[in-house]
Amino acid sequence: MQDLARPRWTLVAGLFFITLATLMHEILLTRIFSVALWYHFAFIALSVAMFGMTAGAILVYLKPKTFTVERAPQQLALSALGYSVSLILSTALFLALPIDASPDLEVKKLLIWAASYLIISVPFVFSGLVVAVALTRFPAHLNRLYAADLVGAALGCLLFVVVLPIVGGATTVVAVAALGAVGATLFAFGLDNRKLVNVSGALTAALVVLTAWHGVLEHENHPFLEIRDAVKNRPQNAQYIRWNSHSRVAVYGDPKDGKMPAPGWGFSQKTEARNTQVRAMIMAIDTFAATPITAFDGNIYDHFYLKDEVVNMAHHVRKNADVAVVGVGGGRDVLSALVFEQKSVFGIEINADVLGAITGPFADYSGYLGRDPRVTLVNDEARSALTRTERSFDIIQLSLIDTFAATAAGAFVLAENGLYTADAWTIFLRKLKPNGILTVSRWFYPGRPSEALRLASLARESLVRSGVQDPRKNVVMIKVPLATGPAGQVGSGVANIFVSPSPFSKQDLEAIRKEAEPRGFEIVVSPEEVQEPAFATILSKQKAPAFIANFPLDLSAPTDDRPFFFHMLRLTDAHDTLVTSFLDPNHGQLKAVRLLVVLLGVVGALTLLCLVVPLALTTNRRSLRGSGGLLVYFFAIGLGFMFVEMASMQRLMVMLGHPTYALSVVLFTILLGTGVGSLLSPMVVREGRLSPLAALGLLVVVLILTGLAIPSFAEALAGATTPVRILSSSVLLFALGLLLGMPFPLGMRAAEKRAPGLMPWLWGLNGAASVLCTVAAAAIALSAGISAAFWCGVAVYVVALGSLAWEMRAVRSVEQDARISPEADAASALESQSPA
Repeated sequence: MQDLARPRWTLVAGLFFITLATLMHEILLTRIFSVALWYHFAFIALSVAMFGMTAGAILVYLKPKTFTVERAPQQLALSALGYSVSLILSTALFLALPIDASPDLEVKKLLIWAASYLIISVPFVFSGLVVAVALTRFPAHLNRLYAADLVGAALGCLLFVVVLPIVGGATTVVAVAALGAVGATLFAFGLDNRKLVNVSGALTAALVVLTAWHGVLEHENHPFLEIRDAVKNRPQNAQYIRWNSHSRVAVYGDPKDGKMPAPGWGFSQKTEARNTQVRAMIMAIDTFAATPITAFDGNIYDHFYLKDEVVNMAHHVRKNADVAVVGVGGGRDVLSALVFEQKSVFGIEINADVLGAITGPFADYSGYLGRDPRVTLVNDEARSALTRTERSFDIIQLSLIDTFAATAAGAFVLAENGLYTADAWTIFLRKLKPNGILTVSRWFYPGRPSEALRLASLARESLVRSGVQDPRKNVVMIKVPLATGPAGQVGSGVANIFVSPSPFSKQDLEAIRKEAEPRGFEIVVSPEEVQEPAFATILSKQKAPAFIANFPLDLSAPTDDRPFFFHMLRLTDAHDTLVTSFLDPNHGQLKAVRLLVVLLGVVGALTLLCLVVPLALTTNRRSLRGSGGLLVYFFAIGLGFMFVEMASMQRLMVMLGHPTYALSVVLFTILLGTGVGSLLSPMVVREGRLSPLAALGLLVVVLILTGLAIPSFAEALAGATTPVRILSSSVLLFALGLLLGMPFPLGMRAAEKRAPGLMPWLWGLNGAASVLCTVAAAAIALSAGISAAFWCGVAVYVVALGSLAWEMRAVRSVEQDARISPEADAASALESQSPA
């Protein structure tokens, strides 16, 4: 294979900009999917990107006469231009498609989803062409180019976090296209092709101007590239829209008059609270998570209706209290504490733009809650903030915080934020005063109260971990038979569980009954009574294990290793039928599980049809002969890398408190580490410090040690600030990335010696494994835990180690034969390079 003696700097720089743009694009898709579709789709962005890039690599393999070394520089420039233009066109077409965002599985919808998958993957095909041509047509410079690839991708993660809040989601699409055009210009400049330089330069300039102009339009909520949410709200209808790495925050309503029924989840049906009209606006986070901003002029008597809501029952029991509100949202729980004239309120909100809305443009409307001397509002992750503070509280309140919705960037892989785990509740209980109350509200569907049962299971486990011998004495659950608003119309209620470090006294129980009965609230379970026996059973240390084991749903207490509170159905339940209401959590779970199973099949089929079959049909059988070790090796390291990467995302999601932090930190540090590791790999091996086999063996050892140490590492950083946790995680992942970056270039060098004609094939096979693993890792984590997904990664790296050992032996045999018969070796090499 021909090669240039030294690649121009423009080749390295162009590849750097394309991979930088590609990673920004990939993360941006998780945000767009979270707004425009159900959250089950967000993690598919990773699969879409890998699928498209792998398809590009396969094209390079299938067309060896087209993608030659001589044509490579021009093809790089043209492919980069294709990426830039197709990014805008495919995004616009995707947003214009009549996609039904509901997770119902019908043939027509599946076809539309498959078409959308292919449409949105087109830019990644062009990006894959760039990467494949660069890495396979200039193999002598593989390490430098692979490093530019990975470092560019890593910096793209950081740049995304900076750019998105400044220009908005739709404008970021144009900005990423502009970065792709910069890459095309650099490739063209290296060609000394004036026409191509002019075209790509003009496109770059036009996209830069368009980014600035569209940014102004989007700031005014009138973008021409509209990202409508899943319920088809247009940006023009919003009073306020802000994008950040967490979510899109939009405020709807009339700030001047805009009266509506008092917003609340579980008002008493026996008082006038349910008929109260107030001025309020709705803050929508992405799409389905909504929180009200209630107009407040300082007169608490106008808001006494809040005393008749089940989620606020703890305020009746603990008066003159120090209150911590987890999830400030639009400020409703903070306002409730002020209505009850509590002593202090410590409000924690992870989303800066949510908090910024009620302390900025809507501060006057919401009554300047943050200026009340009793109120402290902080932008932080709840577990970390509560661990660090020296304060203790009489009440810690979580009111229907849905981590499957807004702030969660996607289901399964990117969904849960660690508030509904035994580890989190143990922290909350430690921050309560001896008689304090952790009050958590969730939906209660009478026919299937599984969510409420899981709350009780979570309460029991966290109390047992805290040393409580009889958990039932420390738990009370109250419910309102029908929820307020649309939820109540379909039969859902709201349950409010009280969990205390100390047993509830007779005076407490009497006070609860005194406040609950006149409002029509029902006591589901308490130390003295039980309405439904299942709740008493699940609160028993002795009876709970057998009950949970025999229950048709998974009611075990979620942990940081399996933080999927909302997912109680197993993958084997995908074929079952549930006749339930739309808001029954099992309804959503069943469809989410079905979707995961179907997506695994769809992605597998597309991978087989578009990647594996073309390779199999066009590959000369002789070129595959004796390459089994290489095939297994590249497939294994593709699987292993994605298992480790995605498990690391999920672990850090819990540790950092937010999925997009995890996505950005993991991608940045692992990709940066792998880039540096790739750059160092030839020096390490060439200078005899490590053999390729020893380098991969060291990686396996480090992975094992990392898997064993991660739980203790996370526990040690539980109370650290977010920057400290990010920095500590980055150091660990960067060190891991140094070793993760070596297997691919080492394998490619082995392939160059054994079967250079198969190099694009091996690149494509590696990518195909990554595509499949994005869904497979989600399924394994959901059913067996995050650690199981991580150990799967370790296992396939062990397989890769075995196949590399086999391959190294084969290489030594070839080299030995070459010394004996140079002519035979030359003929064999010529045969192996035959493309078809």
